[in-house]
Amino acid sequence: MLEKLSEIDQRFEKLTELLIENQLIADDASEDTELRDLAREEIQELEVQSKDLTQQLELLLLPKDPDDTRNTILEIRAGTGGDEAALFASDLFRMYARFAESQQWKLEILNESSTDIGGFKEVILSVSGKKVYSKLKFEGGVHRVQRIPKTETQGRVHTSAATVAVLPEVEDLEVEVNPNDIRVDVFRSSGPGGQSVNTTDSAVRITHIPSGLVVTCQNEKSQLKNKNQALKVLRARLYEKELQEQQDTAASQRKGMVGSGDRSERIRTYNFPQGRMTDHRINLTLYKLEDIMMGNLDQVIEPLLTHHQAELLKAS
Repeated sequence: MLEKLSEIDQRFEKLTELLIENQLIADDASEDTELRDLAREEIQELEVQSKDLTQQLELLLLPKDPDDTRNTILEIRAGTGGDEAALFASDLFRMYARFAESQQWKLEILNESSTDIGGFKEVILSVSGKKVYSKLKFEGGVHRVQRIPKTETQGRVHTSAATVAVLPEVEDLEVEVNPNDIRVDVFRSSGPGGQSVNTTDSAVRITHIPSGLVVTCQNEKSQLKNKNQALKVLRARLYEKELQEQQDTAASQRKGMVGSGDRSERIRTYNFPQGRMTDHRINLTLYKLEDIMMGNLDQVIEPLLTHHQAELLKAS
């Protein structure tokens, strides 16, 4: 950041010098009229550049979210709508998987609960790479879908929903889990993964007694690996819970937030008959639904980040 600040400072100095030179020409009655007009035009252009540099400087000096560089636990769950909600949850999973691939992030499924028709009741992912949380942190909330289900014989549009949670991944030293505070249960995996997974007690369920949080992981063949994955998710949920409590008691922090981050908040609608996606937090509507579902999410994420930064500037 210091390098960027130094670069902007040097550009400011150069702009200031040019502004002074052009102002002297514009104010000099002895100069040619055409030359004075050109100087005035250049002053206007330089002032626009100066305003842009000022904005860049303000953004650089905004307090940074310490979690922005973290890897992320992404949880997608089917909400209201039965089988259609589960199918939509799997569509969201593919959308995020494609986006992760485009960002050269690594994606790992920690736990999944599938339906017979190819949907997800729940899927929990670990996403690692460069600035994962900074790009995904505004995806948390209720995603609503409006479309005609494949099972619908009369062509009626149905509304269903899926819930997305985005948790910054934390190390065990940052969030300590007392072994006396957890109950660990093991059982046979019911998910995919081959015969050996389904015939051994490799699946792990961890219950955090003080908070009541429950995490299940069953995708690995090893009970130890599943336990470690479950602890990773538990730490992330405990960390998020602590952050949410801090934000709840500090109302001023909410000024710079896009929405509340509450998982029950409806943040987005995907209308398939109209090919439309609407983000309700910033009144963004794009008629590019097919493109978005293919994982091209920058066109959605960038306006959210820009809005967030503008709110922080207003609050500062």
